[in-house]
Amino acid sequence: MSSANCSIQIAPGHGIRISSQLLKTLGIGKPRQISLKFGSKLITSDLVLTHRQGHSLRLSSALSNELKLPHAGKCLVTKRGDNEIQIGPLIGILAGRTEHGGISFGGMSGFFRQLISAGEGKSYSFAFSPKDVNWEEETVTGYFPQKTGGWIRRKLPLPDVVYNRMQSRQAERVTSMGSFKERFLRRSIPLFNWSFFDKSDVYKLLVDDPLAKHIPESHLSPTLNTMKEMLSKHGTVYLKPSGGSLGVGIYKLIRHRERRYTVRYRSRGQNRVVHYTSADRMLNTLMKHQRSRFHQYIAQQGIDLIQVDSCPVDFRFHMTKDGENQWVVAAIGAKKAGKGSITTHVASGGKLLSTEQVFRQTFGGEAPQMLRKVRSTAVDLARAIERNYPYLLGEIGFDLGIDRSGKVWMFEANAKPGRSIFKHPTAKSGERASLDNLIDYCKYLSKF
Repeated sequence: MSSANCSIQIAPGHGIRISSQLLKTLGIGKPRQISLKFGSKLITSDLVLTHRQGHSLRLSSALSNELKLPHAGKCLVTKRGDNEIQIGPLIGILAGRTEHGGISFGGMSGFFRQLISAGEGKSYSFAFSPKDVNWEEETVTGYFPQKTGGWIRRKLPLPDVVYNRMQSRQAERVTSMGSFKERFLRRSIPLFNWSFFDKSDVYKLLVDDPLAKHIPESHLSPTLNTMKEMLSKHGTVYLKPSGGSLGVGIYKLIRHRERRYTVRYRSRGQNRVVHYTSADRMLNTLMKHQRSRFHQYIAQQGIDLIQVDSCPVDFRFHMTKDGENQWVVAAIGAKKAGKGSITTHVASGGKLLSTEQVFRQTFGGEAPQMLRKVRSTAVDLARAIERNYPYLLGEIGFDLGIDRSGKVWMFEANAKPGRSIFKHPTAKSGERASLDNLIDYCKYLSKF
């Protein structure tokens, strides 16, 4: 279908005024009436043809209010039928919202502002929460950032596409949340990134896929015997909460040659180390204090990662879909573990590094081809998860590692990836790319 960038204006008067050049670009004749669609709202009105230069569409104030257009501006228009034009896309960002001391989307407010700004001139993008939808009226109260700070609310039609960025795992596990999202699908409104991934979900998705070779040996709800066997086989085992994030609640179990064993973990902001003389004593102590939690844990093979300054390094790959519905690497962040830390998370003392510098320092003259290999693997992993996942995906964060033999490993996949890697100066261009890709993917899903 034909689409065009268009200037949308709101002015006194009656009906709809459209430039002849816009109608020509869209392949529409010169009808007496035209239908305009914005999100879920459709209106029909008399048409007045103008000879203004460029692509312009002018609505009367009354029609603008009926269409629930939040403001004038530039966006896309596309032909939907012989005499029907759609304005948009209208992109809704689904998130948790509070009003304590003013409207806020918490720690994600800055990101939402950036994303909405990236969509200016080619979409109408807004943030909203589940409580903002009126299904009977088929409307939503959407929030637009103000340049002076704060948010302004506008009543809108249901959007063309929904980007799910709910910040709370607990909120998404509520039964009503599933039925809430299903209501968009029943109205043929695409919604992507359905929910958070649990670690066990990702391993189950890929267990029968050829890309499973990149996943360390992993067991959900491990028994004592399973952990003993893994320690004997691999020497190092990580215990990770299946629904955890930011490295919280992780234990690193190590078998030493002298038949000594060590548990490393982080507690109250400090790295802790406890030594044991046998595997049974170590595991029995862990199970005694954590038995109620370990049924939601995963035991994962430890990998001997490449190092910088004698500290392990892994990589966060921020993957997005683009306007061609293809997975691309938007940004890569190298993360070096802090001294004595069991993870590379910045919150646990990890440090962001230049990815290119790490590859040059580690692989020398082979750095370019090694980087291409890891990028290609990241795209393959995203495609593998997507083909085994029942819902739409548009964004994934991977924690990938490279062992000393050059093999690529995937430790985690996140459907709601953090954005801390963009704090490194070398990742700034990737931050903009990730925003543009998300808007372009929304345009693709809404058929603009």
